[in-house]
Amino acid sequence: MEKKKTFIVSEIFKSFFKSQQSSGILLILFTFISLILANSAYNPNYQALIHYATKNNFHLPATLIDWMNEGFMTLFFLLIGIEIKRELNEGELKTRKNAMLPLIGALGGMIIPAAIYCFVNFNSPKTLSGAGIPMATDIAFAIAILGLLGNRIPIELKIFLTALAIIDDLGAIVIIAIFYGHGLYFTWLISSLAICILMFLLNKKKTTPLLVYVLIGIALWYCILQSGIHASISGVLFAFLLPNNTIEKFNIPNKIEHFLNKPVAFIILPVFAAANTALSLNNASLDFSSPISLGIFGGLLIGKPLGIFGFSYLSNKLNIARISPNISLKNLLGASFLGGIGFTMSIFITNLAFSNIDYANIGKISILFASSVAAISGYFICKIPNSTQRLK
Repeated sequence: MEKKKTFIVSEIFKSFFKSQQSSGILLILFTFISLILANSAYNPNYQALIHYATKNNFHLPATLIDWMNEGFMTLFFLLIGIEIKRELNEGELKTRKNAMLPLIGALGGMIIPAAIYCFVNFNSPKTLSGAGIPMATDIAFAIAILGLLGNRIPIELKIFLTALAIIDDLGAIVIIAIFYGHGLYFTWLISSLAICILMFLLNKKKTTPLLVYVLIGIALWYCILQSGIHASISGVLFAFLLPNNTIEKFNIPNKIEHFLNKPVAFIILPVFAAANTALSLNNASLDFSSPISLGIFGGLLIGKPLGIFGFSYLSNKLNIARISPNISLKNLLGASFLGGIGFTMSIFITNLAFSNIDYANIGKISILFASSVAAISGYFICKIPNSTQRLK
């Protein structure tokens, strides 16, 4: 009789999971506060704070919201990149079959929502650029919901959804890099490439101090910011170019993750949520008959569960991927609905997709409503007691 496989969850994964879980709760709180302020007598002052501009001669982000979207969110993507790299090297994505399941699930969770959005917006060329909005999963919110469920769900499901959300975000980053740039400047692109080569050469030393990598990371961010590619991509590039070093003194990825985990979870993501959800709830922004709204609702609430569940189930049936026998069909369905929580990444892409402020507001309000429905649906599906039906 084959022994049941025991999953060993690293302390780093536990720390990552716990910080993202708490961050999700803060995201909800800051979003509510932001919406209240934006629809109160304090709205003019609140908007002035968010859009307060500082003059600079270095083509840096000007306002608070610009710094959040183009500057500090790069640190969030840096953490995501480090986690992806770790999962590929030593985590659940190390073996082919374990890696294939969240990978295929994430692909389904991107392809089907984008197709639904494009279908709904086919006759509206001005809104087609929003196709990337329902493709993303919010790690912090999804993990927060799993945390609320506690021991009702197996650890294998937490690992699966976390890995899927990480791969999903990587896919969103690729989409941002390809489709949401603003014209390329090749001098800056060549400078970025030179910095990447420098990092690769430094990695051979194995003893390069952290400060050197910090300075290189800032230079890489600035060059990519000026290149026309969205600056957040620099965070992922930097993460993948960091050295793999087993000597703890020179384990740069671990040091960076340990330093940034709490600031990103408890400051950067909540402030990002507050800055990007300062929305007036009026007839224009609450136009749920808009093709933008219909595309986002269809993508997040139908496309995401259908894509994640369908692709995962078929890949398991066809023996392309493997899922733990501890995960039931009900678990998989609940996790698939939680994948429909777009929030942070979806709002981020909305900012890039629409220069029209009315379109952007409709998109953000739709994301908030659709993500809330997805979160509630996923929570109650996962809360239902397990049957004996398992994936085979």
